[in-house]
Amino acid sequence: MKQLNGSYNLNVKKNPFSSILVKFVICFLLLGLAYRLYSSSYVQFSPVEVTTETTTTINGDDDVGPQSLPPPVISGLPPVSTIDPPPEAVDVNKNTTSQAGKCNLFVGDWVPDSTGPYYSNSTCSLIEGHQNCMKNGRPDTGYIYWRWNPRDCDLPKFNAKRFLDFVRNKSLAFIGDSIMRNHCQSLVCTLSQVEEAVEVYHDKQYKSKRWSFPAHNFTLSVIWSPFLAKATIFEDDNGMSTDIIQLHLDELDAVWTQQYNNFDYLVTAGGKWFLKAAVYYENNTIVGCHNCQRENITEVGFYYAYGKVINSTLKFITSSKHRVYAFLRTTTPDHFENGEWHNGGYCNRTKPFKEGEVDMNPIDEMLRKVELEEFEMASTIGSQNGITLKLFDTSYLSLLRPDGHPGAYRHFQPFAGKDKNVKVQNDCLHWCLPGPVDSWNDLMLNVLLNS
Repeated sequence: MKQLNGSYNLNVKKNPFSSILVKFVICFLLLGLAYRLYSSSYVQFSPVEVTTETTTTINGDDDVGPQSLPPPVISGLPPVSTIDPPPEAVDVNKNTTSQAGKCNLFVGDWVPDSTGPYYSNSTCSLIEGHQNCMKNGRPDTGYIYWRWNPRDCDLPKFNAKRFLDFVRNKSLAFIGDSIMRNHCQSLVCTLSQVEEAVEVYHDKQYKSKRWSFPAHNFTLSVIWSPFLAKATIFEDDNGMSTDIIQLHLDELDAVWTQQYNNFDYLVTAGGKWFLKAAVYYENNTIVGCHNCQRENITEVGFYYAYGKVINSTLKFITSSKHRVYAFLRTTTPDHFENGEWHNGGYCNRTKPFKEGEVDMNPIDEMLRKVELEEFEMASTIGSQNGITLKLFDTSYLSLLRPDGHPGAYRHFQPFAGKDKNVKVQNDCLHWCLPGPVDSWNDLMLNVLLNS
């Protein structure tokens, strides 16, 4: 039949025999359908439990992230509203599984998460001011409604009770710079929803701290050691220096090595501090520098220094008679655009990147290359000595989260009473709490449970 103007032309001459045949076929089909409906009443089906859940969308044109019912209002921020359906629920008591027996937890993408964060600034009082994006007035909330979804694995969400039971009568230390402290605070806030953390120590600058969870006899520490090696630093909390850093490449920082035997688990990392101008020492003798601009000192670059220190750190861990379970976390990319932290760089994106939308910058690639090379050598030695050393490769999943930084909301109400176009210092390196760094705890628990 020819189609004409969207309808079929039915002006066709009818054949009497064809009409009888069509009626016979229709009767036969109706009899078959009636029989099928009658017999289906005897088929047994498994009961299905249906959960009703409402999802909502967040403020802002680009923000995506559903929220569970009822939508909470966090610190006066408006609730989120619906764009995407909630992801399929995961069993928190289920360990990581994979397809074909292979699983890389650190390759995947970020997917909407209707359950939202484990805590907020109103339920955790331990968030440092410059990471407390909610309290500081960040107007959008979409960055807290995502979870990391490995490509070939089922990654259960963090179960604080299960974690505390796992580390009962143990101690865990985070050793490194402010990103390490950022991660530790995320874990403290999350665990405190099950058992309140009790602070039992802090240094004069409040950069190193220790908490106790008495009901589980668990101790959690963060040790500020940005170079992991002995260093003399002439810098204030705002990053302003009065002199160049003096870094001893062959001598690890005693602030963590002297406490090392107290730890059952540890997470350590180097990173961005090695990009700062510094003079390098070995055997108390200057061997070179990075960006020191001094005629009598050879420029050897941060790559040389970073390799030396990561090598020394991992050698210390893997050759120690004290057996720990250690994570080496890879470098964390920043997301400054149109400048750096000190000259107008900013980060105002409101949703994650997707795979292929962004590449790691060459400097971060260099840092990660050192980490991977040194880890490969050290893990072999560690296994021979009964030391468990795991690569905590968060670089790629962090690269995809330009929306998770404080940005201008490192400070309280940065635009209050000011022109919206005024330039303020942005933080595009550290993470809002709650925020993307909370997913690192999902990964850490699953690595522990599957070891």
